[in-house]
Amino acid sequence: MQKNLKLSSNTINPIQNFKTYRLILPIVIGLGVASYMLYKSFTPGAFESVQFTFESALWMALAFLMVVVRDAAYMVRIRVLTDNFLSWRKSFQVIMIWEFASAVIPPSLGGGFAVAIYVLNKEKIELGKSISVILFSSLLDGIFLGVMAPVAYFLAGGASLFLNLNIKVPDFLSFLINEKSIAFTFWLVYFALLFYKLVVAFALFVDAKAVKKVLVTIFRLPVLKRFAMAAQTTGDEMIIASAQLRGKKFSYWFNSILSTFVSWSARFLIINFIIAAFSPGYFNHLVMYSKQIIIGVINIISPTPGGSGLAEIMFSQFFKAELQENLTLASALAILWRLISYYPYIFAGVIILPRWLKRVYAQSV
Repeated sequence: MQKNLKLSSNTINPIQNFKTYRLILPIVIGLGVASYMLYKSFTPGAFESVQFTFESALWMALAFLMVVVRDAAYMVRIRVLTDNFLSWRKSFQVIMIWEFASAVIPPSLGGGFAVAIYVLNKEKIELGKSISVILFSSLLDGIFLGVMAPVAYFLAGGASLFLNLNIKVPDFLSFLINEKSIAFTFWLVYFALLFYKLVVAFALFVDAKAVKKVLVTIFRLPVLKRFAMAAQTTGDEMIIASAQLRGKKFSYWFNSILSTFVSWSARFLIINFIIAAFSPGYFNHLVMYSKQIIIGVINIISPTPGGSGLAEIMFSQFFKAELQENLTLASALAILWRLISYYPYIFAGVIILPRWLKRVYAQSV
């Protein structure tokens, strides 16, 4: 089985699917939706209350620092999970390519999951370990959201989060994005995510072969038969990953979990600091942090690359209270947020990916 998986890794290159339109599409969608929202909500004098002071500059510096902390924590995690096989330079390249793939592939399609396995394998990490690292990374991200989402929901005020959203979207999207649908979607996605991660955890730490057997049986049903091969592959991956994780030391588990929580927290604090730089009022940082976890859960099912469009809509609506109902400012800051925390990974990928490909294929000659 290991041999067959290794052969398939050499023939399937998910990076070859990166076409020019895949790089442009998320930018067009994100900026298009944000610009539409800005246009619909624009009111004269909306920016008169904004005063960019020295304190504002400090808040923005912290926002940029959180981008660095987020990626540094991911680098620490990938080194921990690969038993320090990767150097810091290679870890940086792996994370940038992974983030690049996640930025141009819809979250609902797995983001950069397959790309990350491919990249690690090309860094001379055997396929079984590559699968283990990425599958466990996905589980760690699920643990963070699974634990923090209900905590965030109640800390941020529960159902009151979804009241008075007054979302301004094109008419054809209004039935999908409204107060009731967002609250329902949050819990639906959360429990679906929780169930999936519990199954993965059971496979990795209890009985992967039993999970594979159930998957194969389910996907023999006529309506699911076309996904039978994918189910078989998933089961094989879980068995390999489970074997790879046996006998790990306490430091492996502790450092990987800690780096995951640090990275996700840094990711969410970017918005806290951006709003603090431009908001004329007082707001609760804990509530803002909690709102972002809820947005993160909802964004998992986004059909657009990197959640483009949906992320901007969620930002402008969930944080309008902190911006004193100034929807014009909220829409503008949504663009700024994505310019800091999302679009740079697309440009970084365009620069780093060709150089990485040249290096790894030169080494394989």
